[in-house]
Amino acid sequence: MKKYLLAALFFNFVHLAQAQLNNNYLYNRIRPADSLTHEIHLNFYNFNYVRNYEYSNDFHDGYTLYGTQIEPQVTYYAHPNLAITAGAYLRKDFGNERGLYDAKPLFNVKYSKKDLTLVFGSLEGNIQHNYIDPLYNFERKITTPVEYGTQLLIDKEKFSLDAWIAWEKMIYRSDAAKERIAGGFTSDITLVKSNGWKLSIPAQALIYHTGGQIDVLNEIPLSTLLNAASGFTLSKNIGYHIKQVYTNNYIAAYKDNSPTKTRAYRGGFGLWLNAGADTRWGNLAASYWQGNQFITIKGMPLYQSVSENLNNFGFTADKRRILMLRYQYQRELLPNLFLDVRFEPHFDLDNAEKNLQFNQSFFLTYRENFRLFKLKK
Repeated sequence: MKKYLLAALFFNFVHLAQAQLNNNYLYNRIRPADSLTHEIHLNFYNFNYVRNYEYSNDFHDGYTLYGTQIEPQVTYYAHPNLAITAGAYLRKDFGNERGLYDAKPLFNVKYSKKDLTLVFGSLEGNIQHNYIDPLYNFERKITTPVEYGTQLLIDKEKFSLDAWIAWEKMIYRSDAAKERIAGGFTSDITLVKSNGWKLSIPAQALIYHTGGQIDVLNEIPLSTLLNAASGFTLSKNIGYHIKQVYTNNYIAAYKDNSPTKTRAYRGGFGLWLNAGADTRWGNLAASYWQGNQFITIKGMPLYQSVSENLNNFGFTADKRRILMLRYQYQRELLPNLFLDVRFEPHFDLDNAEKNLQFNQSFFLTYRENFRLFKLKK
């Protein structure tokens, strides 16, 4: 308990980082608009990535992801509140001689009115859900960026909500597979917003279920896992050189609600402390994680107590203590062309012989919307 209190005091007084780095340059959103009614547009999105892990630890493998993703989509703005989109997701990993690594269709219908948006089909998902790293791994932007399902988005001045469900694997009668469903929500309630200060209460939950009643894998039990987090965020707008300082702090939880318990731990928790500053020279961040028997559903493997490493699968360590420092530089190089560079060293406080390790990332994103033609009515 003493260690928790000391860490909390340190991060609340230093004011040096954010729960996660700013990912806005990587987003791609298509929404209905009054001015676009009855028009057909081509939305072109290109995400180029290098993410390198110089890791040699028991919980997160060391490797490099290097390649490009393209998402061309055609959108029909059928009504001021309705947009219908069809397109494709294509991923090419450099060094892979087999051609495309992944290709998926993209379809969705979006209804948007005032502060509410309803999405059916391919979601505004992945890192756009804004989960903290222990609950949702940033790397999934590269490895599994497409989610299909239903999503409700509310974006008010003092309240935001992203509630969603994604059907990851459906099954048919007599399939030798289990259905897989993920879902949850992220929300933020602003309590105070005055004179550049902002105090808010975030809440997050992620549920993952595998099961089904029409498969032939009767020997595999049903599984339901829960991750959740809540805490507080405090920020202050400063000026030109130091734009903003802030601190975001969460208590995270893990719970195995499966009828038959097969995992190493039935429940666990973690403390996720952050403080940070956005400056004209880049974003500085520091994050401290202290976990106890914590298992993450879709989060960064580094933070959990059960290893998923290739050569160390199943290794456990009840307690995990990670101190991560981060630097991020973002810039719009040209209209619609965005640069994002990150360097993230971390210290494993329970493993002195492999203490300092790091990952670095280089992202180049291009997105643009082209008007093709307008339908006559």
